[in-house]
Amino acid sequence: MSTSQATNNDNNNQNNAKNKPPIATENLAKAQFQVEGMSCQACATRIEKVLNKKPAIASASVSFAGETLNVSYDASQSNAAQISEWVSKTGFTAVPMTDNQIPQAADKSMDWRLVLIWICMIPFLIGMAGMMLGQGMSWMPALWIQFLLATFVQLGLAGPFYRSAWASIKGGLANMDVLVVIGTVTIWAYSTYIWLESLGVNLLDSSSFALSWSEITSHSAAHVPVYFEAGVMIIAFVKLGKYLEQRTKKHSLNSINLLLELTPTTVERLVTGKPQQAIQPETRDAELSFEQVNLNEVQQGDVLRAKQGSRVATDGIVISGEGWCDESHLTGESVPVTKNKGDKVLAGAMVENGSLNYQVTAKGSDTQLSDMVKALSEAQGSKADLARLADKVAAVFVPVVVLIALVTFGLTLSITGAMDKAILHAVSVLVIACPCALGLATPAAIMAGMGVAARHGVWFKDAQSLEMAGSVDTVVFDKTGTLTKGKPHIVDSMMVNKAIKADDVLQLAASVEAHVSHPLATAVVNAAQVKNIPLLVADKVDVVSGLGVKAVVEGFGEVKVGTPEFVGLKLPKTLPKVWQIASTIAVSVEGMPLGMFALADELKEESLQAVKALKQDGLEVVLLSGDKPSVVQQVADDLDIQVAHGHFKPRDKAQWIEAHQAVGHKVAMVGDGVNDAPAMATAYASFAMLEGTEVAKHSASARLMGDSIMQVHSGVDIAKATVRNIKQNLFFAFVYNCLGIPLAAFGLLNPMIAAAAMALSSISVLMNALRLTRHKV
Repeated sequence: MSTSQATNNDNNNQNNAKNKPPIATENLAKAQFQVEGMSCQACATRIEKVLNKKPAIASASVSFAGETLNVSYDASQSNAAQISEWVSKTGFTAVPMTDNQIPQAADKSMDWRLVLIWICMIPFLIGMAGMMLGQGMSWMPALWIQFLLATFVQLGLAGPFYRSAWASIKGGLANMDVLVVIGTVTIWAYSTYIWLESLGVNLLDSSSFALSWSEITSHSAAHVPVYFEAGVMIIAFVKLGKYLEQRTKKHSLNSINLLLELTPTTVERLVTGKPQQAIQPETRDAELSFEQVNLNEVQQGDVLRAKQGSRVATDGIVISGEGWCDESHLTGESVPVTKNKGDKVLAGAMVENGSLNYQVTAKGSDTQLSDMVKALSEAQGSKADLARLADKVAAVFVPVVVLIALVTFGLTLSITGAMDKAILHAVSVLVIACPCALGLATPAAIMAGMGVAARHGVWFKDAQSLEMAGSVDTVVFDKTGTLTKGKPHIVDSMMVNKAIKADDVLQLAASVEAHVSHPLATAVVNAAQVKNIPLLVADKVDVVSGLGVKAVVEGFGEVKVGTPEFVGLKLPKTLPKVWQIASTIAVSVEGMPLGMFALADELKEESLQAVKALKQDGLEVVLLSGDKPSVVQQVADDLDIQVAHGHFKPRDKAQWIEAHQAVGHKVAMVGDGVNDAPAMATAYASFAMLEGTEVAKHSASARLMGDSIMQVHSGVDIAKATVRNIKQNLFFAFVYNCLGIPLAAFGLLNPMIAAAAMALSSISVLMNALRLTRHKV
């Protein structure tokens, strides 16, 4: 199964789109929105359900944990404003996140309603403390005070619950707030009725409402079975649970907020606006004049200064000064990198030593840091396959719970004959059965896992990619540019005829290879440049994947450069040792072989360590390369890789992976070139190297942003930890509801305890997901 197929395999969206006409590729657009007002997974499911019914929507996915909406739609039929309007009709607010917009850091202020609710609850807490100390109901506030406090909370401060519940009912899919409203209103109405009845008030006789102040305040709480405190405490605990849930999601799980804090708000800019002044080697930094300005005033081409201990504000090129920069926020490399004139610097990098003057090449949303924030935001907003189960349950959860509560009420009333007991049992069922923990189980872990992976320099394309990488049991490596440095150099040459000069053949080879991005091609071109050999004009370039390249060179005709078989060169039976462990590039003109070059490449320092780490984790490591078998085997022996194959064309790699997966294995492919793209698309999961081609990066489910091959191990390890965490969360959420509902139905949980337990369940799931942020690879 290919990564692209898996990513697009959204069952819910496919079902909703069965009767929709297909959307033309040229009209397909994507948009991301920040969604406000969701209280549980049922809210996210409802938004998806409404949007996916629209003909203009190709797919819509809502992350309850990330509070984001990702939409693919037909730009000729709709736009972001209309999508926002559709969402608003479901009772929520969707704010488009434009291409030039970076998500804003979360608000840390306390909800004033929550503060007032807990102030109103203080008298009830004092009364309950008195009961625990054996004082009975003597410490409870008077009934009229209980009524006023409960009414203020129920009809005033609980307003958001009512609005959310009503909107969800109108949308056709009830959410958690419906359960809370039904339960607390029932308690409040029943308690009010009992209290008024104790005062002699007949609700059908308006004249009985004429009570004196002394009559209203005369009744002691000890003699009237009311439960005002239960309704207030339910709302208080649910509100507190939601607040803690929001805090955890936005400030602890979501790494985006940490990334947003990496760029300074003010910078030092060269006053003259003449970059050449800073470029002059004789100009000392002290002679330059800088001014303090806001970052939003900086323009491309400006010269900025980053001193020791400060962060680089934009992407740029160093034009003077030198220093060491920590770029671990983007590359995952913990070791600082030295920066000198001409080197690139990235927004958010910390200058650990020295001082740099750099010219701005990209700012704001165009920086690599902003690209990472957007990519992480989109990835966190996507859904893993494990989330489908929670979505399906959430879609029918609330109606089923209401039915169970009604059955509980009826059975309790018929068995005990006690109305108050029947109401409390039914309300306990409503309150304990919160689907929040279920809805948070998968997205909370995905958010945390994505953030940890990003800090280690691994960018997963979406939630499914992360989930799939956590299930692999085999890792297949390409050789050149992946396990090796990808910077081979010519170590020997052999001509067919001694009269042919090696430099002349090198000129032909470099003229053709200049049109190819493969590391071996780059090595040939670099060798010609070192010798100051001018390149000839070549056109009609044709790359034959896995074999070589051919082109028409002015004055020579068709020139082929590639494997000996490709150019028709027959190798001698015996070759020197250097040729046996080196890659071979052969050259021919008009079908006549001229000679060949031996190119040697070095292993990356971390290759052996990465292979050992993967094998220690129980994964099978395989090497597949288009290079000749002797070279591949030498690399495999150096790295202790048992399965290695050479002379593998791109289709051969894909077929090997397909066959391996057909017998039950799940394969991750790691590569960097065009010839790795088919294998990456075939593999269950795939990783593209930092310096890889755009085709490879597009085909891969994850990108490695550093030079270290150890990031493959980090990515797989973090993905496996994330999948474990998701399964733990789902198990806890299901067990919680399976145990909690029966206990509440049998009266073993009163509504206050049920509310506290419900809030605690969501926090527990979030806390478990939070453990991932401290995961050590």
